[in-house]
Amino acid sequence: MSKLFSRWIAIIMAIQAKPGIKAVELAEKFEVSKRTIYRDIDGLSAVTPITSEGRGKGFRFIGKFMMYPPDLNDEESVALSMIPFVVDTDKLPRAFHSAFDKIMAAHKGEKNKSINLIDRITERIQMGKPAYRPQSPNFLPVIIQAMLECRTLHTTYHTQYRNSTTVRQIDPYFLVPREQRFYLIGYCRKEERVRIFRVSRFLDAKMTEQTFDKGDFDIHRFLKDTWSIHRGDRKTTFKVKFSAAVARYVKEEELFVQPAMTDTADGGLMFRVTVNNEDEFIRWLLQYGPDAEVLSPRSAREAMKEKLKRWTELYAK
Repeated sequence: MSKLFSRWIAIIMAIQAKPGIKAVELAEKFEVSKRTIYRDIDGLSAVTPITSEGRGKGFRFIGKFMMYPPDLNDEESVALSMIPFVVDTDKLPRAFHSAFDKIMAAHKGEKNKSINLIDRITERIQMGKPAYRPQSPNFLPVIIQAMLECRTLHTTYHTQYRNSTTVRQIDPYFLVPREQRFYLIGYCRKEERVRIFRVSRFLDAKMTEQTFDKGDFDIHRFLKDTWSIHRGDRKTTFKVKFSAAVARYVKEEELFVQPAMTDTADGGLMFRVTVNNEDEFIRWLLQYGPDAEVLSPRSAREAMKEKLKRWTELYAK
């Protein structure tokens, strides 16, 4: 936001707060010359119903024009709320209390509107529910609100593979959709590291008053070479041949790792990609059945052969 635009917004607020305010007062307030103020007023008059009672007589708005102030940030909100505790309000005009209440009520009202908007949006984002827990609360609203306000979450989380439940303080960084699920990437204070949490496994989530700063965390660097969501610790380069029957659909896939793709003479597709989690890639590949042939690495090709052998034995019974 340019200094000029910022000053124009502030001038509008000043005139709203004190109709009839003079150019000399505005000049002192914004530390510019009266000539600059008059130029600003000329510019503002093209977009707002501003009027002057005569040169040197002050400015006001015609009719019921009103521009609501930008939403207060946390520091501004706290600073305002502390006024009654750091000044002797008995020495202030009686109207101070009603004015103070109106400002704080307006701020809270705007904040509630944003919370209600998040609620309405997340109501329309339909998620699946774990089969073992059909009654699953929707924690998306509180997670999104905590991310926007950079506030720590107090959560209860179920870890499926250990079948255990833990209480965790999580700084929510990013919400990532993968495979019809939402995952939360955030700093786990319990483990003192960034972790990935499946949202449907939260049993409880509440926003705390504690704030956080994610620093230089880079989501793209964090998920680099990750095929879906779970990061591995060893990179593997796959070369796969897709048949002509599915080649066009593979090209249409919305992938998170950029592969190298080359059309083949028979209408098929050669597909080459490097990932850090071999299992995730294989699970994705299996949906294409015999229309996808793993050419390399040899270890993955042999593992696929073994898997097919076990399937054949299973269905031969």
